[in-house]
Amino acid sequence: MSGLTPVPAAAADPEFPPVPGGTAPRGLVARTVSALRLVVVGGALSYRALFNWTTPPMFIGTLLVGPLLQLLFFVFLGRQLQVADDRFYLLGNAVVSASTACVYGGTMAIANERRYGTLGAVLLSPRNRAPLWFGRALPYVLNGLVISVFTLSVACLLLGLRIPVGALPGLGAVLLAAAAGCSAFGLALGALGLRFRDVFLISNVASSVLLLLTGANVPRGELPGWMRAVGDVLPMTHAADAARELSTGAGLDGRDLAAELATGAGYVVVAVLLLAVFERGSRRRATLDVM
Repeated sequence: MSGLTPVPAAAADPEFPPVPGGTAPRGLVARTVSALRLVVVGGALSYRALFNWTTPPMFIGTLLVGPLLQLLFFVFLGRQLQVADDRFYLLGNAVVSASTACVYGGTMAIANERRYGTLGAVLLSPRNRAPLWFGRALPYVLNGLVISVFTLSVACLLLGLRIPVGALPGLGAVLLAAAAGCSAFGLALGALGLRFRDVFLISNVASSVLLLLTGANVPRGELPGWMRAVGDVLPMTHAADAARELSTGAGLDGRDLAAELATGAGYVVVAVLLLAVFERGSRRRATLDVM
């Protein structure tokens, strides 16, 4: 044993070789790479594991056809009632269509771990909880973005919606911000699955609230003051306003985009706090996997 020469930890790991100056980037770089791997790979594996029963027809029927029929319903209802023009409903529903995947997906990413009895194994991990759970929400951000783009594209083809080409990058940023904020909202709802048995009842109510109070289908100026106040702190409200302005060629309103990002960040904080509090309480009462 005395003849063995110790090998530095950095040199023993080919993934993080020493830099020319002689110092190994083990600290922040290693932790960052590890966290990113946990977010991306862990999120993808969780998505496959919890939704391995999903088939392409089920995906298309639930996440693409459903929001499209919802858009057509509100467009023709709006024409009949003459409340607003087609553009109002087309852009509003294109944004809020992501809620189908984001709200239910974010909820199921946590609630199904408990339902299938795998939550205890997940929480035994010593890894930081934030990337652990945010990785599970990432696939639903992408799902929501795909649904919004699909709904908007069909609206352009079937109902004659015209969007300036120069507005497309800004519109993409708005739709991505809306999907991310709504996924954080769904994750916060999913945290309730550590405490309540039927968290999907909460998700159903939340989806209806988003349809009503975000201004997607009802002009917010027609709502009572308290409803407008609630809508201001819901995801997708500011994104719908920004999308409508972009579609008219007015340019991207940075305030609406910033408000949407701030709303999503707020729900991220809420989700982290709820998950920490409910996990600690479930450990204390030994009810992690009790349904």
